[in-house]
Amino acid sequence: MAGFPASSEGKEENVKGNGKFMRKKLLAVLMMAGLSWSAAAQGKKVLVVTTTTGFRHSSIPTAEKVLGQLAKQSGAFTVDYVSQPPNEPKRPQKPKDGADAAAQEKFKAEEAQYNAARKAWGEEMKKVLTKLSPQSLKQYDGVIFANTTGDLPLPDPQGFLDWIKEGHGFVGMHSASDTFHGFRPYIEMLGGEFQSHGAQVSVDADNEDQQCAACRHLGGKWTVYDEIYIIKSFDRTKVHSLLSLDAEPNKKTPGYYPISWIKEYGKGRVFYTSLGHREDVWDKEFPNRKNDPKVAEDYQKHILGGIKWVLGLETCNPKPQAK
Repeated sequence: MAGFPASSEGKEENVKGNGKFMRKKLLAVLMMAGLSWSAAAQGKKVLVVTTTTGFRHSSIPTAEKVLGQLAKQSGAFTVDYVSQPPNEPKRPQKPKDGADAAAQEKFKAEEAQYNAARKAWGEEMKKVLTKLSPQSLKQYDGVIFANTTGDLPLPDPQGFLDWIKEGHGFVGMHSASDTFHGFRPYIEMLGGEFQSHGAQVSVDADNEDQQCAACRHLGGKWTVYDEIYIIKSFDRTKVHSLLSLDAEPNKKTPGYYPISWIKEYGKGRVFYTSLGHREDVWDKEFPNRKNDPKVAEDYQKHILGGIKWVLGLETCNPKPQAK
């Protein structure tokens, strides 16, 4: 009857009903969060750049394949490519000292043909690199330089760096540090540049951050056989170190030799690993191996973790450890 308090039985039913409602609401929130993360991940678009104006690594086709596979298998992002224009002209070989006049004239003619062909090919290179114009970059969340070399004819090099600084991601692999030596703002963005390398060698890399997505699977040390770069223009106080050596890889001279790091660049994020020269570092199924297939599996997790971090899909602490 009106005016009388509800029975304890009625209160219990209300509590049960409210509990059931809250559980449904919580489940709905969790599902929405999962869906929103999935949608955000699938909406990430990455541009993979493999153009070169210097040395061209034989592992580039493998890198392109593996990056496409990682995108598809992880569901974290999709990839688009800027690949080398076909039919890159080859410079003619100079005649030996003391060659006769006919050989000299033949070389001059071949060199003239090469220069003309190289100029035309350079225009094709500029066309494919228009995807890195500030306007075109608006459709991407991150860019990967996979074994690029040389000074690439970007439409607007500073505009590209400004795009990263505005809050986008950059990933550099192996010879990305052998790129744009003549454009110092790029080297400052990356955090270091290639100086030299010795013979390919097996190293035990120190894992300096076992919590970062790019390295949490590697343990305290990671053994890999590859071409190990000596890096210059590097400042430990400006990067968060991931992998390093405490001795020069070939001569074993004690010191600090960086292999991989992350850093912030304005509002953007940067991940670099100097590994990735060899095909069997990239691909666990590549024949004639020096590395165990697990090394390639670990490398793929290494770069995937770095890619996902620069896209804001994984966690890492970007603060420098050194002061």
